[in-house]
Amino acid sequence: MTLFDMTMMVLSSLILVVCVLVGVAFMVLLERKV
Repeated sequence: MTLFDMTMMVLSSLILVVCVLVGVAFMVLLERKV
């Protein structure tokens, strides 16, 4: 496993976490507006 592979894995997992957080925050905002 090269350093590049590890970096890509870390980056993809970080992007996944950010997407989940944004989705949850968006749902909470929508629920508050309604």
